[in-house]
Amino acid sequence: MSTDNRIATQMNIEYAKAKMPADLPRAERIVVEENIKKLLKEHNAVLVAHYYVDPFIQDLALATGGCVGDSLEMARFGQAHSAQTLVVAGVRFMGESAKILSMEKTVLMPDLEAECSLDLGCPADEFSAFCDAHPERTVVVYANTSAAVKARADWVVTSSVGIDIIRHLHNNGEKIIWGPDRHLGKYIAKETDADMLLWQGSCLVHNEFKATELLQLKEEHPNAKVLVHPESPDSVVALADVVGSTSKLLQSTYEMDADTFIVATDLGILHEMQKRSPNKRFLAAPTAGESASCKSCAFCPWMAMNGLKGIEQCLTNQSGEVLMTPDLAVAAKKPLQRMLDFAESQKQRVVASGDIVKDRELFANVGAA
Repeated sequence: MSTDNRIATQMNIEYAKAKMPADLPRAERIVVEENIKKLLKEHNAVLVAHYYVDPFIQDLALATGGCVGDSLEMARFGQAHSAQTLVVAGVRFMGESAKILSMEKTVLMPDLEAECSLDLGCPADEFSAFCDAHPERTVVVYANTSAAVKARADWVVTSSVGIDIIRHLHNNGEKIIWGPDRHLGKYIAKETDADMLLWQGSCLVHNEFKATELLQLKEEHPNAKVLVHPESPDSVVALADVVGSTSKLLQSTYEMDADTFIVATDLGILHEMQKRSPNKRFLAAPTAGESASCKSCAFCPWMAMNGLKGIEQCLTNQSGEVLMTPDLAVAAKKPLQRMLDFAESQKQRVVASGDIVKDRELFANVGAA
């Protein structure tokens, strides 16, 4: 990432923090939630939310027949749902992904200025020039990118299916350009032994986890299992009992025989983890990075820009619409569809034995981001 892009990203971080909505008093929150339920019905709309947004938004999405999930789960759900309007509570690339897969639908967001550090750190023009300098390489980009970057790629991948796709390309003798997250790229390269040229981006949240502090927390809780998202530095990944996508980490909490977990990803996921396993204990992994103002403050300020009032307003005013030209949508959908087709083919190749426990690992890497 260039110096100018780093400065711009830092400015956007400060702006996002300034725009985070205040908590609503309980009585006002209930009124707003009831109005959102009414508006969803009136506009033939459905609410799809990411695991990292406000817990009240997550619960409202589920209560109204919507979806809480990763970015790909959100887009798939929106594509399959009969609603004509999708309200996406997340960050901008998630709204774009929903639009790419559902061009015939209206896609609204509470705040179109909710960005992503990976997206901001990978401008389409700079990334395209990077790719042009290495025309012999296959371009693979992470889902956390703009539609314009996806349109420049040969493949789009998620953290759950990325290893399988890179291994497939490596076995076919292909050399890779990977963007934008360098930590995830390094992790996948190590797992697959693929020749990968990495764009030097990183996630604002996951880049701040620190191995030294994590070791100290492990010593305080020696029986705890450590769950780490692969966007984290490799020194943190090395301490993990489970490394994987948000969905895989969530799944591990109710499948593993442990009662305490240290979780190295955005704090927003702890809400769903606690709901699914109310008798277990979840500890946020320490960040204590240069930009941290607390010992463990792993949260995305852009995700925090999503508020109930914002959802109410975008439905009331039909504002915050995600717009995209047909040409861009078609170009961006090609590498995204290639990933979906690959994931489906992997499922079809797997032959189950009928033993659920034995077969679980067969399907661990096929799914959402």
